[in-house]
Amino acid sequence: MQVQNNDGSPRGQLVIIGAGEFADIAHEYFSEDSQFEVVGFAVERAYIEGSEHRGLPVVALEDIETHFPQDSVQVHVAVTNTKLNRVRERLVGIVRSKGYKLANYISSRAFVWRTAELGENVFIFENNVVQHGVRIGDGVVLWSGNHVGHQTRIGDFTFVSSHVVISGYCQIGQRCFLGVNSTFADNVTIGDDCFVALASVVNKSFEAHGQMLTGHPAVPSKVTSYRFFKVKAPDVLE
Repeated sequence: MQVQNNDGSPRGQLVIIGAGEFADIAHEYFSEDSQFEVVGFAVERAYIEGSEHRGLPVVALEDIETHFPQDSVQVHVAVTNTKLNRVRERLVGIVRSKGYKLANYISSRAFVWRTAELGENVFIFENNVVQHGVRIGDGVVLWSGNHVGHQTRIGDFTFVSSHVVISGYCQIGQRCFLGVNSTFADNVTIGDDCFVALASVVNKSFEAHGQMLTGHPAVPSKVTSYRFFKVKAPDVLE
């Protein structure tokens, strides 16, 4: 029996990629606050720990299409900032290559202005404010309670934790991590793969990639984010 929305329309079916804590959260939020019915989970074969999760089937991502054809479901990759967001980026690439449509979650308790532009596989928690003209890239996560000011750009696969304030006309690079209570002044630019520590105040631009920013005001650490997370810098990525 197909599950229906409150207005009687049928709910779309969704498979969540992942089976960790974020996947559990995504299951709860999509189930209770979206037009999707979660029908299963998919995990890379090497990480499968059982055939069921939360009462739903778990299948190998490598052969997901055998169990959930592309024309019957959408998917959402629910992975946090593991390896500086590279795991989420890689898994999104896999499901795209298989021809699946990627679903967004936007909390009914978030404020997203009509002129904001969102990519695919975006997850926006409650109490976020996304203002006029904002562009949010693919795979971005906005945890709860953030402010994204007008005309700001957030690059693909960036993870914004909680109570971050990003002022207007900022440029946030790809695969960044913005820590709890970090703050960005107007017109600030930060490069790709930057890690901004909690409670940091970024009042000027840091356009080089892979910087660790911390302090009031923020300054770069001698250790890059690539070294800290033990990932390759873009010029040596395979």
